[in-house]
Amino acid sequence: MKKNSTKRSFDKFTKRSKAKRRQKDRAIKELKKAVASVNSQYGDVKFSDALNLGRRKRSGYSAHGHYREEIVSEGSFTSSKIGFGFVSVPDFEKDIFIPEGKCAEAIDGDTVEISYHTYTSGGEVRTEGVVKRIKKVGRKTLVGTVVRMPVSRRDRYLANKFSLMPDEQRVLVRPFITEIASATEGDKVEAVIDRDASGRVIGARVIRVFGEASSREANYEAILEGSGITVEFSKEELEEAQRVSSEKISYEGRALFDNDVIFTIDGADAKDLDDAVSLKRLPGGRYRLGVHIADVSHYVTEKTPLDRAVMSRGTSVYFTDKVVPMLPTALSNGACSLNSGEDKYAISAVIDLSASGEIEKTKLVPSVIKSAVRGVYSEVNEILSGTASKEIKEKYKPVISSLRRMEELYLVLKARSDERGAVDFDAAEAKILLDSEGEPCDIIRRQRGVSERIIEQFMIVANEAVATELKKKGIPCVFRTHAEPPPEKLEDFLTFVYNIGIKIPKKAAEGVSARDFSAILKAASEKGVLAPVSYSMLRSMAKAEYSKVCSGHFGLGLKNYCHFTSPIRRLSDLATHRVIRRVLFEGKNPSQYESYVGRAAAAATDAEIRAMEAERKIENLYKVIYMSRFVGEEFDAVISSVTSFGAFCMLENTCEGLVPISTLPGMFIYDERAVALRSADITLRLGDEVRVRLSEADIIQGKLRFELI
Repeated sequence: MKKNSTKRSFDKFTKRSKAKRRQKDRAIKELKKAVASVNSQYGDVKFSDALNLGRRKRSGYSAHGHYREEIVSEGSFTSSKIGFGFVSVPDFEKDIFIPEGKCAEAIDGDTVEISYHTYTSGGEVRTEGVVKRIKKVGRKTLVGTVVRMPVSRRDRYLANKFSLMPDEQRVLVRPFITEIASATEGDKVEAVIDRDASGRVIGARVIRVFGEASSREANYEAILEGSGITVEFSKEELEEAQRVSSEKISYEGRALFDNDVIFTIDGADAKDLDDAVSLKRLPGGRYRLGVHIADVSHYVTEKTPLDRAVMSRGTSVYFTDKVVPMLPTALSNGACSLNSGEDKYAISAVIDLSASGEIEKTKLVPSVIKSAVRGVYSEVNEILSGTASKEIKEKYKPVISSLRRMEELYLVLKARSDERGAVDFDAAEAKILLDSEGEPCDIIRRQRGVSERIIEQFMIVANEAVATELKKKGIPCVFRTHAEPPPEKLEDFLTFVYNIGIKIPKKAAEGVSARDFSAILKAASEKGVLAPVSYSMLRSMAKAEYSKVCSGHFGLGLKNYCHFTSPIRRLSDLATHRVIRRVLFEGKNPSQYESYVGRAAAAATDAEIRAMEAERKIENLYKVIYMSRFVGEEFDAVISSVTSFGAFCMLENTCEGLVPISTLPGMFIYDERAVALRSADITLRLGDEVRVRLSEADIIQGKLRFELI
């Protein structure tokens, strides 16, 4: 009897141990997932230590009885999806790890005061801290869904009460709604966060109701609001735009280019045409390229309502069904737009190029131009391929000879670009088609033809030429910079490339060049794994940004680069135009504009990040709405990303969704170096072709989930 009792106790202990191990494995997976979502610099979290927080690491003494020194500092708080967070502080190179329960209800973006200590574990210096108080509130409102409070017998007073479920998964607070306005359960709303004197969240007041949380309209408006995109212009801004756009064109002091064939080439639906081109052949096989850019700086002058609006907005934002312009339409689609047959103010970059495409001389002049033709990419592609209809040929008759020369120069510039190793990702982009009701009815891959590539190369040459000219003359400029890949991300990328059988540069440990990246992409294309290698490469690279310091553009392989060609749509370009006008044309002191260029560069970078995030969210929303009709159906897909919590799969139409690791058959582990998920029988790698079933289309979160078949 005793023996059987002992056996039962042993079996019970064994089951309990196995359960604990499984629980710990699941917890580590969640921790890895959360750390990845935070994108923290704290890349060497020891997960066993994180799981044991609250036991041996919380006392004022170490495990060996030594007193542990606590350091007080402050910094920006970044939260994870499952409770813990990180704080970036100026006095330590790594982010400080804040365990669950020690965050003092700080919200992502808050500035907090913390107390932290360092310790050594596994030969590595690690940190742990606690939020003492919230010193500065990072955000004052939240966007989320109204949900009914769960009610137990003890909490009957909560009956018919509501809380706010934030859209952002990193925001872990679920504030009690104290003022609900006209919202009801299931509505998407914006609410003001109420906090006490210590900064802790004590409630939320609804100030705007977007509508039913699962509707397209409500999510669309919520994304705009949450991204800080200003849609409407003030009365003062509109009146100023109307006034300046009604001015008559003056030709005094401006080049006219009467003997040049100038025209625009844009998308069929574009209304803000800010660049036109012309081309002449010169003796010795040389070229004279004219890139004529709308002179927005003539209309938007310093310290005016429009100038303040541009600095605040920073960029136009392009959504699936509409554009939120940086400038009022009286300017963006009217006075500034280089519409065919109309005289328009421009700043023209006249660039002399050698027969091999090298920049020999650049001249910048104020001008008045008249576009001969309103070119459309698809039509120009038909002209160049010889498939154009009679009507299209007639439309382009004044510029056909110029188009042939432009195609010739494009091939020269492309060869030069390839020679210096400019990285051409040619990543898949979605084109979302809408029906008469504004609902997505199809999603296709956007195609780039020869005409798109011609204009792309011409704009790159103009941007390089202008940046080089301004730098040479010591004139301030908003440069477009792109740093080399961070060492740790580069190492991960090169390891992945090596593991899938692609030869990597011999001096990879010393860093790579754009030419090396281009060689990798070429090899990936030959192996049929271009898409996943491109995605992985993009993730390894630094983000391009704007700066008053010229530090080169890694991706393009250029020493000097700026954005000059889109002042209707970008603050960066308009700022550079203003400096050209004031310093180069009017002779003002360059030092007067050093501060302005720095402020414009910072504002342009922030605006670009904000716009890209909003555009991505809106595109994902439309993709999820479109795919929601196919829940339960099967698709061919390619694994586009592999993480510790699952594999992302991309369909032919560019829609991407997650196959959670929890849904995979058997026990899978994440092989970080090979960027793969492995089980005893199956290995899932980047670029693998798989068959998936769509299991969920979450409109509120803008996410798709797949099951592997």
